[in-house]
Amino acid sequence: MPTIASTYILPHPLRRASRLVACAAALLLAGCATQAPQDDSGRQAGDWDAQEDRVNDFDTWTLVGKAGLRTPDENTSANLDWNQHPHYFRMLISGPFGGGRNVLEGREGRFSLSNSEGRFEAETPEALMEEQLGWALPVSAMPDWVRGLPGNNDNYQMETDEFGFPSHLSQDGWEIDYRDWEQFEGMWLPRRLVMNYDEIRITLVVNEWRSTDEEGQ
Repeated sequence: MPTIASTYILPHPLRRASRLVACAAALLLAGCATQAPQDDSGRQAGDWDAQEDRVNDFDTWTLVGKAGLRTPDENTSANLDWNQHPHYFRMLISGPFGGGRNVLEGREGRFSLSNSEGRFEAETPEALMEEQLGWALPVSAMPDWVRGLPGNNDNYQMETDEFGFPSHLSQDGWEIDYRDWEQFEGMWLPRRLVMNYDEIRITLVVNEWRSTDEEGQ
């Protein structure tokens, strides 16, 4: 006797419920597929690549923060108010390792440092700081480093984190670690970085980024 195949058809309410469950599962899977992983601050993979040209063009700014200096002989800090333009910079250094109030300026290859003892000049900002303060920030390269970029020469190594952001930069004998980021005008910029050179360790914490008007400089 031939076998007759039988098909069980769900009652109408059950078919509708089954379709709703299937749709919900599809939406959930689609959401999981499109939601990119992000860290606690909101950074996502691809953010750095999407903004790198803007960060390169962001060459006029003000940074307000604090720098901590650690050597085998001391552990201290100072406040920074740093105004940067393409052909001019002014850095106000105040606090313990600044020895009071020091204003470091550079324009067209000329550098000066002014404080209560007078006004001094040198061929590089690093030499000027070393002569007058006994220590020096890597001022020539820092305008790039504080934005997460390598300096102007090609002799560097850059490592990135899981989101494609700079995590470690080696250049000019310095080792720079990027520890935290914040958003400013739609760009992610470093909020905390640690710079090491031999036995010198400088920790820079950015309290505020500001846009700066170029007029008058």
